[in-house]
Amino acid sequence: MSGDEVQRRIRKTHGLKHTKQRWSEQPQSAANGKEKDALSFDLSTVQPSEGERGAIKRLSTMWSSFRGKHDKDRVMKEPPLQESLEPAPVDTPAKEQRYMSGQYFFEYLVVVSLKKSKEGAYEPQITYQFPKRDGMVRFQREEEEKTLKAITLFCFPEGINWAPLTEYHSETFSFVLTEIDGSRRNGYCRRLLPHGNGARPPEAYCIISRLACFGLFSKIFDEVEKRRQISMAMIYPFMQSLREAAFPAPGNTVKIKSFIPDKGTEIISLTRPLDSWLEHVDFRTLFRCLTDEEVLLVFAAAVMERRIVFIAEELSTLSQVIHAVVALLYPFTWQHTFISIVPEILIDVVMAPTPYLLGVQKRLLEQVTDQSDLLVVDLSEDKGDTFLVRSGDEKSILPPKLQDEILQALRNRKEEATVEELNTVVSEAFLPFFVKTVGHFASYVTRKGRGQPGVFQSRAFYKAIESKTTRHFVKKFLQTQMFDLFIQELEQQQPASPQQGIFHKKIVEYQEKKKREKAKKK
Repeated sequence: MSGDEVQRRIRKTHGLKHTKQRWSEQPQSAANGKEKDALSFDLSTVQPSEGERGAIKRLSTMWSSFRGKHDKDRVMKEPPLQESLEPAPVDTPAKEQRYMSGQYFFEYLVVVSLKKSKEGAYEPQITYQFPKRDGMVRFQREEEEKTLKAITLFCFPEGINWAPLTEYHSETFSFVLTEIDGSRRNGYCRRLLPHGNGARPPEAYCIISRLACFGLFSKIFDEVEKRRQISMAMIYPFMQSLREAAFPAPGNTVKIKSFIPDKGTEIISLTRPLDSWLEHVDFRTLFRCLTDEEVLLVFAAAVMERRIVFIAEELSTLSQVIHAVVALLYPFTWQHTFISIVPEILIDVVMAPTPYLLGVQKRLLEQVTDQSDLLVVDLSEDKGDTFLVRSGDEKSILPPKLQDEILQALRNRKEEATVEELNTVVSEAFLPFFVKTVGHFASYVTRKGRGQPGVFQSRAFYKAIESKTTRHFVKKFLQTQMFDLFIQELEQQQPASPQQGIFHKKIVEYQEKKKREKAKKK
């Protein structure tokens, strides 16, 4: 679809005037000459309502987000996930053992309230911010203001379609902001009905942090909400104590002291999960909304980097399901557009021609299902068909034998499993898939000399696979950007570099098992 047609659609959908919009591919050179694509949505000259002005301009660099490591420089700067899988050794200094170096819980907390405009509509506005940023130069101040205004749109993606309520079920969800320099910040949001009498609009608490740990921040929101019911002023001392505390290392706990009137001083314990690569994930919602077979079909489409849209009423459902789907791809990373909750004003992102994972509220369904060549997944409880739009070949993407093994492993989960227990079962079901299909990658990286970058021998790599169906899948998987980036990182590593992490551990276990089986046959 042409840019002019997209522009007409936006004006028609949102009633915006003088809209100048631009879809563009931003190629980024890779080591092997391939190009990474990062979709850019330029809304800098949209004329929105006063509450949205400035935020839209900021969104043009933010919305293509979450774990999209589009440039190699940023990948090299960030520590690999494997490095933080195990707790620190016992003989390290106590502070280093308990805390991640230089990592703190959050940058700031904001409260977003719905305020009635002169036209009678409710618009989201920030009514509280902690801490206040002082001493910034003009450019920094302007950039932060744009960021904060953009946050209001993610906290209330429905736009201005609100009315006072007497009942509202609170929900917690998350989103990710990708900055111009490629850095990422996580937004954790809880929406609820503020304490009071009579009908009133809901409000949202939003914590911005560089850290991805949904469960931990959900518990922090419980404490914030409890204090908000007493007084807004009670939030400050708790958040100040939290801000002064360092983020714990995997498996460790930090204790926060906080005073509450009539209750005295409370000690809140915040424990970080041991498996840090799954700490932002809760698979329960995914398997509540979809059957095992449906999850496997979505996984297959994601592995092939297709366009996937998830539909639900609840923001928390969209957020949790999309993060869970991304986690199934470990040790690979989704490289394309990722928006767990699409603000209404950005709904035309569904027309993008490149791969994406999008979460869309059900009231916008009609604007999604008129698209083709994508997978639309309905997560609603009252759904008829789960897959509203599909290509039709999703069941044949993965090798049949490996599909059966994943389904068999998933049957081992218990009905009343904890989050940690379920995460273990799911990871044990999906991680072996990559171990068995591409786990022999290290043997096919050649180097001309010491200190020289490696060269991946792709043809020899997939030709070495005995199973015809597995070889057919791997040949296609080699063309994905997630595998390409994974190999680029491997090519830059030196042979002496230690291989760490659960993926490498599973590869070693699998290879040793094959050797034992081969020895028995002799």
